[in-house]
Amino acid sequence: MRILVVEDEPMLCDQLVRAITAAGHTVESASDGVNAHYMGEVEDFDAVVLDLGLPALDGLSVLRRWRAAGRTMPVLILTARSAWHEKVAGIDAGADDYLAKPFHMEELLARLRALLRRVGEHSSAQWQCGAIWLDTRQARVLVDGLPLQLTSHEFKLLSQLMQRKGEVLSRTELSEHLYPQDSDRDSNTIEVFVGRLRKKLPAGSIETVRGLGYRLIDVGLAV
Repeated sequence: MRILVVEDEPMLCDQLVRAITAAGHTVESASDGVNAHYMGEVEDFDAVVLDLGLPALDGLSVLRRWRAAGRTMPVLILTARSAWHEKVAGIDAGADDYLAKPFHMEELLARLRALLRRVGEHSSAQWQCGAIWLDTRQARVLVDGLPLQLTSHEFKLLSQLMQRKGEVLSRTELSEHLYPQDSDRDSNTIEVFVGRLRKKLPAGSIETVRGLGYRLIDVGLAV
């Protein structure tokens, strides 16, 4: 999943990025409202963690502009504990959830998981495709009940394929979910990671659709 973190306090921003990355997501960040608004308009994110007290353009204005432009990604706003009016204004502006500062990182990650489940077809933290089980809470994968050792990139790639199982995803689309915006995105490397995953998953789980990309299928149902 691609997550945008918008927080102007450097230490907290770094903590958020590291924690969400460790949970298996690709994370990009912005430290002011102008950059956040631009990134949210031109890039596709699966969710946003948005602080309201931002320089250049406040978080509420950013959120209102996203919603007015038709951007529907779930947004978790961060507010000062005493600023109850900000919570109300945030929900009215289109926020999906809020968390008051200071907060426990575990709670933020749990709320983020809940938002991601709401927008997908998955109602629990465990996703299944045939013999493959992926636990988003613990960032682990089981095949036939046995733990599978994956690198962080392999886990992110499998997560995207699992979330949209049965759909064809292009190499470009997969690479955008694997690498942050400021890194070199080489869609050719997706072939390498797909090849590695194929060696670890049940035969035939990842299907190549010539000229289009890849899709994950339930080999138990394949014909």
